[in-house]
Amino acid sequence: MKRRQPARPFPLIAILAAFAVGVLVDWALRTYGPPQPVDAPNVIAPAPGATSSRAVPKADAPSDQGARKEKEIGSGFSRTQSTPTPTIGTSSLRLPIDGMNLESIRGSFYEPRGSHRHEAVDILAARSTPIHAVQSGTIAKLFMSKQGGITIYQFDPSGRLCYYYAHLQRYADNLREGDAVSQGQVLGYVGTSGNAPPNTPHLHFAVFELSDDRQWWKGRAIDPYPLLTGQG
Repeated sequence: MKRRQPARPFPLIAILAAFAVGVLVDWALRTYGPPQPVDAPNVIAPAPGATSSRAVPKADAPSDQGARKEKEIGSGFSRTQSTPTPTIGTSSLRLPIDGMNLESIRGSFYEPRGSHRHEAVDILAARSTPIHAVQSGTIAKLFMSKQGGITIYQFDPSGRLCYYYAHLQRYADNLREGDAVSQGQVLGYVGTSGNAPPNTPHLHFAVFELSDDRQWWKGRAIDPYPLLTGQG
């Protein structure tokens, strides 16, 4: 009978090699650590409950460039050099929208709109909210504009300032060009006509000093904020 050979013990060299590999792996992990992910760009998270400045679309985001000449259908007036404050004396204006937040329009005159400044203020309000004449005067023009939609140009009593109301839903009943209007009179109603975002009804309101020829579409822009706050 053939004698059975005893099992050979696991070679000592293999045990030592495995031990050495383990030691090296442990040393490498302690020295360099596990692979790290690439850092993400530095982003500051908003505070709890805060809203992004981009959450609500800016009213009149498309450029409201206005009419460049009498025959062109635009939304505003032909701009000459603008100025932040009136160059002629005028009393403070009535708010065109009752209960509006004046601070919400501070500085919006200077906001960029394409290649130029906004040179107006956008007053958010519910659709069909009444729009009041900011001062007594005369309705110079009722104008249907591609950009401004249903618009009103109103001259002040001196005929040197023009008040521009745009994106209306409709005019007040029986409003006509040439009408004398009193301060506070309802001229129309807030809407989204023209290029206003369809879900953001608002009044686009501008003030400008007329050119010497008193043409309703020409003038120098004036910041409405000081006038509406009694600082003009």
